[in-house]
Amino acid sequence: MVASASTVKHEVKDIGLAPLGKQRIEWASREMPVLKQIRDRFESEKPFAGIRLVACSHVTTETANLAIALKAGGADALLIASNPLSTQDDVAACLVAEYGIPVFAIKGEDNETYHRHVQIALDHKPNIIIDDGSDVTATLVKERKNQLPDIIGTTEETTTGIVRLRAMLNDGVLTFPAMNVNDAETKHFFDNRYGTGQSTLDGIIRATNVLLAGKVLVVAGYGWCGKGVAMRGRGMGANVIVTEINPVRAIEAAMDGFRVMPMDEAASQGDVFVTVTGNKHVIRSEHFDMMKDGALVSNSGHFDIEIDLKSLEEKSKEIRVVRNFTQQYTLPSGKSVVVLGEGRLINLTAAEGHPSAVMDMSFANQALGCEYLVKNKGKLKPDIYSIPEDIDQEIARLKLEGMGINIDSLTPEQIEYCNSWTVGT
Repeated sequence: MVASASTVKHEVKDIGLAPLGKQRIEWASREMPVLKQIRDRFESEKPFAGIRLVACSHVTTETANLAIALKAGGADALLIASNPLSTQDDVAACLVAEYGIPVFAIKGEDNETYHRHVQIALDHKPNIIIDDGSDVTATLVKERKNQLPDIIGTTEETTTGIVRLRAMLNDGVLTFPAMNVNDAETKHFFDNRYGTGQSTLDGIIRATNVLLAGKVLVVAGYGWCGKGVAMRGRGMGANVIVTEINPVRAIEAAMDGFRVMPMDEAASQGDVFVTVTGNKHVIRSEHFDMMKDGALVSNSGHFDIEIDLKSLEEKSKEIRVVRNFTQQYTLPSGKSVVVLGEGRLINLTAAEGHPSAVMDMSFANQALGCEYLVKNKGKLKPDIYSIPEDIDQEIARLKLEGMGINIDSLTPEQIEYCNSWTVGT
């Protein structure tokens, strides 16, 4: 029996939004057959019985289905938002009211509230942390060293978070294992490329109603997220420019048919800008000065620091909201730069994030990554681990099954050929 909302600790905008949230969570579940199968197994096997689990993630319908699966597996789970503007308030309310999961997330919460929620998450004394950017993990390592013995491990699904975990490992402060969900093939090949590609343009269009056909779209970064944005932008008729710092990725972008140049050159040509690097100040003060009047600037990386908004604010003579999620900065020259979603993840700020079908695989990796940590408790030294190949392959198999797709399998003769060095070509 689920506890009533009045007995579950929470901080959400309006618990009365729960019925709408339930409808949307169930709708998303229709596109998440892999996670549903995992949830059914978890409900039977209870792999997380006695485990306290904290998830810091975008509070969306897809995340809700992950949280429900983890609770079905016996986890004492608590959820906080990883981004102030990505929370879907009806979903947060539903998780509390319908499923008895403590949620601390309000769309538009300020940084002070966010950091307080991180502390609330750590007050839960987690054994497992699901992180999105490693904020909870980093805060634990810096401020809650007394809780380190309680930690079985963490899972991380963002490039930014993996960079931070590697830095912690190199500094000798990561004292528990971390699962690199981000680099699982069934995550970054699909979530980063197809999910980010579609949802980023969805967010830009919802915020502006701009026609991308004929526009010059500048994509900063040609990792898997950048590839997805560039590919989808071209598909909608945009003239795509890619900026990169990695020579191999730059060659790949050029051979994929995109123009490649430094941001110093692209800044004056772009109509729409998207940063997807995971780094800071990719678009800086000097770039704003070069931009066309009315240029649209957005971010689909992790943190809002990819765009140097502080310098833009300092040099602007006027800042005003011209549409939802759309701020116009007027420069002394009289021209304007339009920033979307306050520089935060535009796909979650102005839209609904990645489609459920692609998050099905990403969150299957999160769920099975957590299970792997619990099954191997005490056996893994402090390090960053890839999702095991057999888990990755099983997720892909389940996804194909859910899509009604069959594939070939090797014959015994082919298996022998693949494993032999004595058989000629």
